[in-house]
Amino acid sequence: MAYITISKENFFHNLNQVVLKAGSKERVAVVLKDNAYGHGLEIMAGLSQEFGIKQAVVVSSEEAMRIRPYFDQVLVLNGTPVADEKLSFAITDMQALEAVESSIRIELKVDTGMHRNGIVMGDLEKALRMIKLRNLNLVGVMTHFRSADVLSSELSWQQKNFEAVKRMVRESRCGSVRFHSHNSAAILRSKGFDEDLVRAGIAIYGHNELPEPYDAVPLKPVLSLWAKRSSTRILQRGERVGYGGDFTAPERMTVSTYDLGYGDGWRRGKSEDPYVTAEGLAILGRVSMDFVSLASDKEEVCIMADAQQAAKHFGTISYEMTTMLSERIPRVVI
Repeated sequence: MAYITISKENFFHNLNQVVLKAGSKERVAVVLKDNAYGHGLEIMAGLSQEFGIKQAVVVSSEEAMRIRPYFDQVLVLNGTPVADEKLSFAITDMQALEAVESSIRIELKVDTGMHRNGIVMGDLEKALRMIKLRNLNLVGVMTHFRSADVLSSELSWQQKNFEAVKRMVRESRCGSVRFHSHNSAAILRSKGFDEDLVRAGIAIYGHNELPEPYDAVPLKPVLSLWAKRSSTRILQRGERVGYGGDFTAPERMTVSTYDLGYGDGWRRGKSEDPYVTAEGLAILGRVSMDFVSLASDKEEVCIMADAQQAAKHFGTISYEMTTMLSERIPRVVI
């Protein structure tokens, strides 16, 4: 069946690039949410541990418990808060802050301009008073940038807002907390890093979504998608392939069916604008739920070796190309 390879060498290379920007391994948290961006949750957790990373970020409590043995600390962005010496939970609104128990390690997310979630800056003083009054276990304060990967001044504007947040937190004397705001785009374009942590996501998987004017940080794709041959036939000139017969053989040709389709999370796309695989083979006709057809008789073919390049064809981003891939596809570390 179709399978995915995970390059350990490329992953370690990317981690090293982020560490060089952050200053040390201790200041890097790997973002492993959504099945590690489709790369395989436990696989990437194990490789991160092997490299020496001690902190991670996930989206759910279920993910957190699966990777808990690999790390010293795990930040849960959207899980049900529980008391755990390794886990901390993002608190994103006043209602959640009012409900959380004092034994739970929390990290206050402040909305500095993304306007998606987080404590609004106008409520921050109230939130800090509540934390002190209820003796809550505040271990971190964080924000998220909305335009770090865009050529604009918005990142600077949000950073200034977060500096104001830091001052308010320090003046509140709510204890020793860590501050973190940098995602992949922010750390890749950073000329100096002075926070406690960077939440490194897409960069560690080998993709830099920054526009060209920014300095290029050399990253290497970690994931490659492969498919195996299911059948082969000789088509005569004029014979048509697949649903609707969208592809017509222009001459006598060898065509094989490979075991990958939109049921596996591969994009269906448009048959009139076929995707070309990493090996230069255009998909013939429509993508089926479980199969694609290619002019090849090879036993296996590399469908995608660089999600960022593949994303350009489909008018999307590398994140979507990898996170859509089904968890049932085997992942193999090479």
